[in-house]
Amino acid sequence: MAQFNLRNSAQPQPGLGQVTPLPEAQRSQTPVSPRLVGGTRFSDKSALDPVHVHNLAQACLQGLDAARQVVFGWQRQGQSLADIYLQGIAPCARLLGEWWSADRLDFGMTTIASAHLQQLLHDFSAEFLQESPQARNGWSLLLLTEPGAQHSMGMFMLSEFFKRAGWTVTVAVPQDVTEFQRMFQSDWFDAVGISVSTDRQLDTLAALLPQLRQSADNLTMRIFLGGPMALLDAERLKVIAAEVVADDAPGTVAWLTQHMPAALARSGARALDPSHF
Repeated sequence: MAQFNLRNSAQPQPGLGQVTPLPEAQRSQTPVSPRLVGGTRFSDKSALDPVHVHNLAQACLQGLDAARQVVFGWQRQGQSLADIYLQGIAPCARLLGEWWSADRLDFGMTTIASAHLQQLLHDFSAEFLQESPQARNGWSLLLLTEPGAQHSMGMFMLSEFFKRAGWTVTVAVPQDVTEFQRMFQSDWFDAVGISVSTDRQLDTLAALLPQLRQSADNLTMRIFLGGPMALLDAERLKVIAAEVVADDAPGTVAWLTQHMPAALARSGARALDPSHF
């Protein structure tokens, strides 16, 4: 997704003759629910529900400051950032996509609201990484989108969970195949994860990944695919790479950690023996 400086941006206006149905709260100028931004705490903290997610989406359409206030309110009510990411921000991104698919939002408004949502992840990154950090484990991970991808928020969120679990993480959004290859070969990596959003680059990845694996510095690196296509059509991805992860961020971190050699976690040494995997 392109990066925008939207801190003080105004909402985009439909073009002449364009009628864009909006979410109910924006049509009626309904404010964000006071129970979400108040200072009271849950007596018995419960999971964020679709109403909370809907309010965050409305806030993202109102502006970045409104979205921040919703998250601040959830924190005051006892929600951890991990829960906010998984139960609030991730489903909010899906909801914005559903509104766009249903023509309730035009492309410009969807882009701006999604950029506000992604900015929240950047704003809270330092706090999130300190929420329950683990010791460094000596493993290095490269997270890539498919070449030319437009969406990277899910991959950035995944990178945050890996960093907090002690991994050294490099994140890249290559604009073309050449940049994808360059990033893949830029350093030693113990694992490479590729987020696949569409089926447009499946043939390219099928031809490219065996070559990149063979020429990599670490011949035993783990390569796994994930992203929206892992949920929509995991079988097609398995033709490209046997390891396909369709779990949430903590589940993906746990899965990859369990499949890494224990000796590397203790010492940080480079494990070159394929029998470890």
